[in-house]
Amino acid sequence: MPATFLIILSAILLVVWSQASTARNLPDFTELVEDNADAVVNISTTTESRRSYSRSPGMPFDERQLEQLPEFFQDFFRGPQSPFGSGPQGAQPVRSMGSGFIVSSDGYVLTNNHVVEGADEIIVRLNDRRELPATLVGTDPRSDMAVLKIENGDDLPVVKVGRSGDLKVGEWVFAIGSPFGFDYTVTAGIVSALGRSLPSENYVPFIQTDVAINPGNSGGPLFNLEGEVVGINSQIYTRSGGFMGVSFAIPIDDAMNVFRQLRDKGSVSRGWLGVLIQEVNRDLAESFGLKRPRGALIAEVMSDSPAQKAGLQAGDIVLSYDGDDVQRSSDLPPMVGRTPVGETAELRVLRGGEEIDLDVEIGRLPEEGSQQAAAPSGDGGGPQSAPLGMVVEPLPEDMADSMGVDGGVLVNSVARGAASEAGIRAGDVITEINRERVTSVQEFREVVGSLPESKVVSVRVIRQGRALYLVMKP
Repeated sequence: MPATFLIILSAILLVVWSQASTARNLPDFTELVEDNADAVVNISTTTESRRSYSRSPGMPFDERQLEQLPEFFQDFFRGPQSPFGSGPQGAQPVRSMGSGFIVSSDGYVLTNNHVVEGADEIIVRLNDRRELPATLVGTDPRSDMAVLKIENGDDLPVVKVGRSGDLKVGEWVFAIGSPFGFDYTVTAGIVSALGRSLPSENYVPFIQTDVAINPGNSGGPLFNLEGEVVGINSQIYTRSGGFMGVSFAIPIDDAMNVFRQLRDKGSVSRGWLGVLIQEVNRDLAESFGLKRPRGALIAEVMSDSPAQKAGLQAGDIVLSYDGDDVQRSSDLPPMVGRTPVGETAELRVLRGGEEIDLDVEIGRLPEEGSQQAAAPSGDGGGPQSAPLGMVVEPLPEDMADSMGVDGGVLVNSVARGAASEAGIRAGDVITEINRERVTSVQEFREVVGSLPESKVVSVRVIRQGRALYLVMKP
């Protein structure tokens, strides 16, 4: 047998063996799906339209007068055949669909808040095609979670709840749901990132996966290879309206905490520190004396908050919370939110180049829409020019009162120079430079005069009511 033929045959056998070996190493989801599909449900909701009528200028009756007419004439003037108006707008009920899963044999179901928000009727459909009415136990818009209770639920199939804290990036996961109304569709992928913070959800450290999630999957479970639920599929990143390779799930550890509070109390309480924070980038890290970017920079401490009572200050960088490192600013809100109200947490912060420990008694996160007032005071003086390419003036007392700041200088104009390169704008209020407090124009000039050359320094500004740290190189 020629040597060339033997080489080719060996190569073919090697490829076949390699493919067979790879196939053997891929996970088999068949038994996992069979064991868990019964506890996954399809959720359909109906929202009755609130009848409203438009009336053309020629309409002979208003709504109150119409209600006094016989029903035949009401239908005529309101109907599409009416020569005077367009009739009822959006009178048809609105229906939507989503997914969920059963966590207790007596019928408690977890899903997303946006699946059932505003619903007048909720129907849960099981894998055996039973359709059961459900009532809304409670919702938590901050985490986009809702808890339902199947009416007359008894001995229902349940999922096995795992621990999202044990997940690792690269781990296989799969989802069961109803994308586009296709019931019990299974998709699989891997965990692509952990602890993702999204702009709309500061208190949820999302699990990011490449599992195909589409409209209708919302509220469905994310399983690991042990057949345990580790997350609730909640959001997708998309530019087309469909799956683009990035989807986000609520960690089951956080979800079960919300579930227990909604089931037992009907509402959710979260820990609250009372600070505004921002990310520490490379330049800010250098200006604060950090070897690398890490931690959460406190830009503002709210008045009468747990943080203020504990002695936290603007310019502190939180490095750890109760022994857990804070690598990014987005790490801190979930840590605080999970802390029971009234418990004491230990924070390690960087202040003035030194690390110190502070004990904070965690408060309760205020309801959405409420505002914490800051203690107002002002400072006066005459307008002055300043270096760094900007002109500053005393902060008017009424502006200081409205912004809740204790002194500072108002940026009147910005020309080319260090200030413009740092991103300082006219209308900003400067309260701190290089971690030195600025309460007047005179203090501003003294601090600026002592700034080191060719070294980045931090500048704290108040812009549109929010505190922000910028980096400036004089």
